Amino acid sequence: MISKELKIYNTLKRDKELFEPIKPPLVGMYVCGPTVYGDAHLGHARPAITFDTVYRYLHHLGYKVRYVRNITDVGHLQGDADEGEDKIAKKAKLEQLEPMEVAQHYTDSYHRDMDLLNTNKPNIEPRATGHIPEQIKLVEDILEAGFAYVVNGSVYFDVLKYNEEKPYGKLSGRVVEELLSGSRTLDGQDEKRNPIDFALWKNAAPEHLMKWTSPWGMGFPGWHLECTAMSSKYLGNQFDIHGGGMDLMFPHHECEIAQGNAGHGQDPANYWMHNNMITINGQKMGKSLGNFITLQELFTGKHELLNQSYSPMTIRYFILTAHYRSTLDFSNEALQAAQKGYIKIINGLRIAKSLQYQPLENTAVDEKLVDQVQKSIDSAYRAMNDDFNTAQAIGHLFNLLKKINSIYTGQLSSAALGKETFEKLIQTFIVFVEEILGLFEEKSDKQQQLLELLLKLYQEAKLGKDYDKVDEIRASLKSMGIVVKDMKDKVDWAYEE
Repeated sequence: MISKELKIYNTLKRDKELFEPIKPPLVGMYVCGPTVYGDAHLGHARPAITFDTVYRYLHHLGYKVRYVRNITDVGHLQGDADEGEDKIAKKAKLEQLEPMEVAQHYTDSYHRDMDLLNTNKPNIEPRATGHIPEQIKLVEDILEAGFAYVVNGSVYFDVLKYNEEKPYGKLSGRVVEELLSGSRTLDGQDEKRNPIDFALWKNAAPEHLMKWTSPWGMGFPGWHLECTAMSSKYLGNQFDIHGGGMDLMFPHHECEIAQGNAGHGQDPANYWMHNNMITINGQKMGKSLGNFITLQELFTGKHELLNQSYSPMTIRYFILTAHYRSTLDFSNEALQAAQKGYIKIINGLRIAKSLQYQPLENTAVDEKLVDQVQKSIDSAYRAMNDDFNTAQAIGHLFNLLKKINSIYTGQLSSAALGKETFEKLIQTFIVFVEEILGLFEEKSDKQQQLLELLLKLYQEAKLGKDYDKVDEIRASLKSMGIVVKDMKDKVDWAYEE
């Protein structure tokens, strides 16, 4: 089923391009993972869900994807710069812990939250500290190629020398001359030839907690170097997709491209994908700005900006309702709308799984209805093939849901669709919700048994004309977000929409 129609917006080309893997059906995808010095917040959820959906859809189309997402546990300095304290080491000092204790704690925390959001684990999850030899080798290769220099035990990438041969800034659209004019030499950075040069390896001061032996002395790798070394180790020097947040485009991804060309002679990836930011009042959500809401705070409702708690699937649905390249602004109203939309979809999922085709004599297939269903199915796929537009795909799923609900309530006969179209309708809806969008029904292990018991009592009270009991059960279920549905031949339930 490999699609010849999938188009991906390539940041490098600033246009949508037909997706053509290097070695189909194999696809290599590298995504920048978290720096593990704090709990994951809503901003972390967006790239995780975005690229999980990319992974899911590629897999659905028949591609065999090797998904690599790293853990940054060293080298990411305060302010994303080449000077200052390591973010993890700083946290370790504050907590009086070993840096690896901090890294392990927040890696575990990140995994817990990603599991709750139903994101697939990457096929490989390399850590920067586990790949020091590969990073040292890459620095040596870049030095040998003449694009780096050593000063006082640190190694810097020579941006101007590189720019003479290949354009530095082609991903982000930055121009070297403008970068130079807008830069100034800061205290501690005067050992660089130019302020826009970036560190490949940093000499470690005696008090620096995380350091390793290298040909240039005790030190630690630069933040940008890590991803180039790890992506090339597991995906080759050139692979298909490199993903991450838009805030990583410059300088992080720009430096990765420069390092790949300098050390390996080619761009690391063919398609560069960037999800946009989640904002609060128009400002990017992030730890550095102090305006973030952790995922656990969202799940429990324990944050001053929250009116209530929001389940993991509500958060996932909220993120999927916007195209990944558009900004997504946080508000309680937006999350409450997402909660309602998610519940409608899950009610539809329950119904879709319960429906059976019912052939009827003297019922002709309604070709107009068949055409409507097929168009909605085609449109859902067309949306996903158009740069993974989950927002539009969800809109088309609601069109399918209208038909599913009409069959469920008896307003529409499944026979009017014909067996083939009916099965295609049901299967497409289920596959999109569960396999592609990664949504599932959130319920406790005992929920179904309790609901069945209450519905049985409700039905008995109704048959016995004990209307006070009927009203009491209905009101109790409603307080839990459950609506009783009196059908012609049975009693059923749904989540309150």
